[in-house]
Amino acid sequence: MTSKNMPLLWYRKHRIKGLDVWRLLSLVPITLFGVVVFLVLYHSKNEKINGLSVSDLLSTHSVDNIGNFSYSQFSSYKSNLPKQNDLSIMLDSLNQLPPINMDLYPKLVYGHIVIVLYVHNRPQYLKVVVDSLSRVEGISETLLIVSHDGYFDEMNKIIQSIRFCQVKQIFAPLSPHLFSNSFPGVSPSDCKDQDDPTKKRCQGTKDQYGNHRSPKIVSLKHHWWWMMNTVWDGLKETYHHSGHILFIEEDHFIFPNAYRNLQLLAQLEPAKCPHCYALNLAPSGVKSRGEGWESLIAERMGNVGYAFNRTVWRKIHHKANEFCSFDDYNWDITMWATVYPSFGAPVYTLRGPRSSAIHFGKCGLHQGHEDKAACVVDSLVNIDIEDLDRVKNINANWGVHTLENQPGYKAGFKGWGGWGDIRDRNLCRKFANMYGY
Repeated sequence: MTSKNMPLLWYRKHRIKGLDVWRLLSLVPITLFGVVVFLVLYHSKNEKINGLSVSDLLSTHSVDNIGNFSYSQFSSYKSNLPKQNDLSIMLDSLNQLPPINMDLYPKLVYGHIVIVLYVHNRPQYLKVVVDSLSRVEGISETLLIVSHDGYFDEMNKIIQSIRFCQVKQIFAPLSPHLFSNSFPGVSPSDCKDQDDPTKKRCQGTKDQYGNHRSPKIVSLKHHWWWMMNTVWDGLKETYHHSGHILFIEEDHFIFPNAYRNLQLLAQLEPAKCPHCYALNLAPSGVKSRGEGWESLIAERMGNVGYAFNRTVWRKIHHKANEFCSFDDYNWDITMWATVYPSFGAPVYTLRGPRSSAIHFGKCGLHQGHEDKAACVVDSLVNIDIEDLDRVKNINANWGVHTLENQPGYKAGFKGWGGWGDIRDRNLCRKFANMYGY
């Protein structure tokens, strides 16, 4: 979504005076984050509201310098990124806000596993996932980070309604959805489909199948890579976090026992599976609910409910060039086909024999449907939760059964394309360097 498509009723055109803004805000109960979002969407960066600019409001909450962490330390590294528009700059500022609900949950439990939920614009799905998270045992002990691919008002409102744990929202400030007439969005001079750049006098580099970039498509890989770099290296809340971080998506239903199972797997991994790189809440086969054996499972890395630590992130980050150069718009296929194989040994993940998360999505960009395709609604999600799914169902005394030679994308797969434009590849590499690594 671009800034032109958002509900910016008075943005730049009709300046609301400070007193009128506060009169309006007094009519509705709204959180601190909501207030700042409102100000961001209705005012330019330097406009004063009751004598304070948006920048002033952000600084009053001490979000820049806390301990030995300063967001401003990254400014020189970010200078090579594409020029931002006003909305992009505002969202970048919002990323520095502290989590909400800190009054309800002032302290995180020692050794907590951070949860990152990355979303696009499927509110029907997000409502289901948020409801499932609200029923997870131990969820109040940790921090939930929600990473948005751009800004979508309904998605923001759903996240703002969460009261079951600390929540921090971050917004990809260089999402193609925020730029209506310039890169990373659609530029007027961009080639389209299979245009010949010489004949059309347009800009772009074709992928291996002869197609030019689609901003809607490339946003998938851009968002995931920006999110990973930001969560591990660019947020004060996770900058020093050395333990596991769990990553889930807006169409992953999470069972009540997921967090407790994950905690136990993290404890068992060093002894039970020292060669494992990660943990998973679900089998790599998205339609599987697990084997039901009395054994832990080591298998190929899955993309539903996966968790790893900073050591593994460093290995992934060191392969930034491989990730950014591979001609496939899917982040997960890129990892399977080029990054993991470059580690030099099979990349195994450890999980239980029974799934604690399920992929339920049936529409949206990941499935290749158009935006207007019918999506699942809350009443149509009928996931059977049994008693075993409500309690920790992993036994610390179990052995590990390793699944070898599994089917799936491997080294040698050339990719599905969609990632041939040199501008996307360069932006991807810049994301890898924007925090000084």
